[in-house]
Amino acid sequence: MRAAAPSPQPSPASGRGSSIRAEPGETLAKQLALVIDLNVCVGCHACVTSCKQWNTSGSAGPLADAQPYGANPSGTFFNRVQTYEAGTFPATQTVHFPKSCLHCEDPPCVPVCPTGASYKRKEDGIVLVDYDKCIGCKYCAWACPYGARELDEERQVMTKCTLCVDRIYDEHLPKEDRKPACVKACPTGARLFGDVKDPDSEVSRAIRERGGYQLMPEWETSPANQYLPRRVTQQTTPSIEARE
Repeated sequence: MRAAAPSPQPSPASGRGSSIRAEPGETLAKQLALVIDLNVCVGCHACVTSCKQWNTSGSAGPLADAQPYGANPSGTFFNRVQTYEAGTFPATQTVHFPKSCLHCEDPPCVPVCPTGASYKRKEDGIVLVDYDKCIGCKYCAWACPYGARELDEERQVMTKCTLCVDRIYDEHLPKEDRKPACVKACPTGARLFGDVKDPDSEVSRAIRERGGYQLMPEWETSPANQYLPRRVTQQTTPSIEARE
């Protein structure tokens, strides 16, 4: 549950407060990011629902929903899980692929913004949107090769993952809760959070020791978030004769 005390941080999407904007191409000393282990993600959507709950009740929300209980529900989400089948029958696998803003070191969504609403923070590398400046033109969504930006139809502003910037710095929360809501909620520990520029951090060790990789590196955006690959396991499929 959300702490009753107000957050000491400014609104993560407002651009107000002491946040310093990074210059294009600037190398930062700190880069907060997620590392997601595809081998243990079970597609339960706990990350999706916890993200929606925290951000709707916090400074980033409310996040709009259209006909949430109807035949064609739609809404605004910072985090989504895509599920697909890989391989050739009978050796197929169900893959759950969580996806959100990757907080790129060279984010293409920033320079295309005509109002300066989209920016990258110098102090921690988080990419944010200043809702006070956003005009909902969708240029950032078109520029993002990962489809990580969504238009809030009610407020007519572009939205995206903030890495729960209003949560990770909130001194009113217990220290163990100062992590993104999705990381806190994941029941399998598939989501790690930390500074990828710190070689001794949990996320850096996971990337180094378990084959972490960037999504679509050919776009040269240097996404900060990385993934740990699925490991192929031997599965025994009973023959049709045996099942009969």
